[in-house]
Amino acid sequence: MDGKKIGRGDLALLVSKEGKEFLVQVDERLFGTHLGNVDLGNLLGQSWGCITTTHRGKELYVLKPSLHDLTRHIKRRTQIIFPKDLGFILMKLEVGPGKRVIECGTGSGSLTLALAWMAGPTGRVISYEKEEAFSLLARENLERVGLADRVEFKLKDAREGFDERDVDALFLDVRNPWDYLEQAYQALAGGHTLGILVPTTNQVSRTLEGLAQNGFVHAEVCEILMRRYKANPERLRPEDRMVAHTGFLIFARKGTLKEVEDGTLPE
Repeated sequence: MDGKKIGRGDLALLVSKEGKEFLVQVDERLFGTHLGNVDLGNLLGQSWGCITTTHRGKELYVLKPSLHDLTRHIKRRTQIIFPKDLGFILMKLEVGPGKRVIECGTGSGSLTLALAWMAGPTGRVISYEKEEAFSLLARENLERVGLADRVEFKLKDAREGFDERDVDALFLDVRNPWDYLEQAYQALAGGHTLGILVPTTNQVSRTLEGLAQNGFVHAEVCEILMRRYKANPERLRPEDRMVAHTGFLIFARKGTLKEVEDGTLPE
């Protein structure tokens, strides 16, 4: 296939006119929904953006899933990092082709997927998780979208230390990030970015104290709120609900301990 046509094994996003979504892997089988059964075999060789019909006559758009779609539709057993936060995290960590990135706290693999997507085939994501069930689920999610070969899954509590050195970026998604800051400092390349996600303000305060004590500089704290609008041109207005607080994002750069002690780097 040339990428513009739907092939066997491709992931496809089926979307009803009411906005209901289904992420499926295309092969020659029937896929059941509350709108009726979809013969996925009929999609083979079709162009992306076509319309398919269930056995009940309901129409579904057949769309090529984006990174945003893939992260929202992963199988989950844990809270995931939402797309509204993922984009900002990727930019702050400067994740791109060829980068080596450590993630601590794999969970269900939402951030893992986004990091692997952006690091590309020449990059490498090293994902630490101490719970085997979570690590296995994340691996399954990455295999489903064809990105598992870009990730090294490590079943290990990173409080014992990270195995890597001079990585391009590091992200902590753990309950007690202050217990991992010394280890993160050792793993990061100088001047590069550490990112952290925590849900409460008391965790932010304790983390900021730890960052200053462990050689990190230029600390930032923020949260991202997102409000959607009803896409009706005649009655454009905000949705009744919005995705508000999901977590506080903290970013800091690795300084040198000597410069930090001398006070020659700005806070």
